[in-house]
Amino acid sequence: MKNEELLADVLIVGAGPVGLTLAMDLASRGVKVTIAETRRFAEPPNVKCNHVSARTMEVFRRLGVAQKLRDAGLPADHPNDVVFRTSVTGIELTRIPIPCRRDRYKETEGPDAWWPTPEPPHRINQIYLEPILLQHAAELPNVTLLNRTQVTDFEQDDEGVSATAVDLDNGTARTIRCRFLVGCDGGSSGVRKKMGAKLEGTAVIQRVQSTFIRAPELRAMIPGKPAWSYYSVNPRRCGTVFAIDGHETWLVHNHLNAHEPEFDSVDRDWAIREILGVGADFRYEVISKEDWVGRRLVADRFRDRRVFIAGDAAHLWVPYAGYGMNAGIADAINLSWLLSACVQGWADERILDAYEAERQPITEQVSHFAMDHAQKMIRARRAVPADIEAPGAEGDALRADVGREAYELNVQQFCCGGLNFGYYYTGSPIIAPDGEAPPAYSMGSFTPSTVPGCRAPHFWLGDGRSLYDAFGPGYTLLRFDRATDVRALVRAAASSGMPLTVIDIDAADIPPAYRHRLLLCRADQHVAWRGDHVPQDVGGLVARLRGQPVRETATA
Repeated sequence: MKNEELLADVLIVGAGPVGLTLAMDLASRGVKVTIAETRRFAEPPNVKCNHVSARTMEVFRRLGVAQKLRDAGLPADHPNDVVFRTSVTGIELTRIPIPCRRDRYKETEGPDAWWPTPEPPHRINQIYLEPILLQHAAELPNVTLLNRTQVTDFEQDDEGVSATAVDLDNGTARTIRCRFLVGCDGGSSGVRKKMGAKLEGTAVIQRVQSTFIRAPELRAMIPGKPAWSYYSVNPRRCGTVFAIDGHETWLVHNHLNAHEPEFDSVDRDWAIREILGVGADFRYEVISKEDWVGRRLVADRFRDRRVFIAGDAAHLWVPYAGYGMNAGIADAINLSWLLSACVQGWADERILDAYEAERQPITEQVSHFAMDHAQKMIRARRAVPADIEAPGAEGDALRADVGREAYELNVQQFCCGGLNFGYYYTGSPIIAPDGEAPPAYSMGSFTPSTVPGCRAPHFWLGDGRSLYDAFGPGYTLLRFDRATDVRALVRAAASSGMPLTVIDIDAADIPPAYRHRLLLCRADQHVAWRGDHVPQDVGGLVARLRGQPVRETATA
């Protein structure tokens, strides 16, 4: 039996990091949000994500939770290094240095210390991350959180969506009426299935037998400087181990080989001991089994009218470069300001066409980066020399070669500037191209650019603020020459209700990519338009930015 109808601007299905971030951002823009989550409040999440990217930390900075996250996770002085060893307790092959969180803002040396951002990456496991996001979201006045609630069905009409939600504790059904619905409900997304969207790509790249353990004696057995991540490289078993609390809890990934098609193909205890490099007398406790399948799957569409999908509901891939959750949060931030523009009434609902047009091609690109790296790692594990642990000069030389190759292959995924700052949007209906092609990028490298669709390169303002801290809630116009007249654009924006913040740039160190007097940026930091003067058809530009087809406004 159905009862009561709850009203929301946006209903979010799923309260993982993607759904919570979407809710937080929407709420910050005055949008009423309801979140339906099948778990109980504060029920511990799985031990999945271990890395928050710089772009995601920029989001959390704006939402007011960056410092809370910085203060959580590994101890402040625990190195975030990635180390390759013959086993976790064995001989070190190479090390990728990454600053501990105590030194994150001030470190300037090393491959992970150059980030052009006010918020460099943060290594923290999801078991610490998600509770902080949940508590923050639950305290926001525009957010209603419904735990132990499952959305079982929904129907759309011209005005909104009616979703059926069932209380999992007492079986009571209710109708939630909303203008828009977003499925952030994971890889088995019911929202995606109801939409009729299908995941396409490579169903299985690799299976990983993953175990969350408590081993208080392990840290003292590891020689040398501690690390955040340990890669075990030996001919018996290759695996990856993450330090979770920096003291006694660890996540052990045993990468199964092609001839090991099932999670129980390999004895779990034997594999853990070979990866750690410990004997039969070593004691540890299995907290949980976290087995997973590495895939490369992207949904054939991200939207059906008023219903959207984001995060794992829209794409699944091997989490190299830590870009599973982070790509989902990028979806959420892209979608949030578009939905907000519609709810606030200053944009045409056709602005929502930009979400799929922008995010689907990017997820295809990122998924290929991740899959290509996964395949290179699979080949590297197959090629581990049988005598890699041999003593003496010959063994030392062999280990040096393996270490050098491991560093060159992996530094790009752990210091992935390209995936953070290089991706761009093309073919978007709300970006005004100017004929210049965006520069190519790789997983590890990129060229800063102000080509429309690219992320506006970061710099510090003359008053000490980050450029992004000065951005407004809608569009932000950067003016590099105060003599440039922008009154026509300001008037056009005001007459249509489009929020526009004008910033006169007073900074000593401006990146050379800023070659134009004017740069118009979106709420998600991507460039929408640039030029040396306000365009003659300023009404056409504003119409485009509001989601109206340009042809409709060209003669207005």
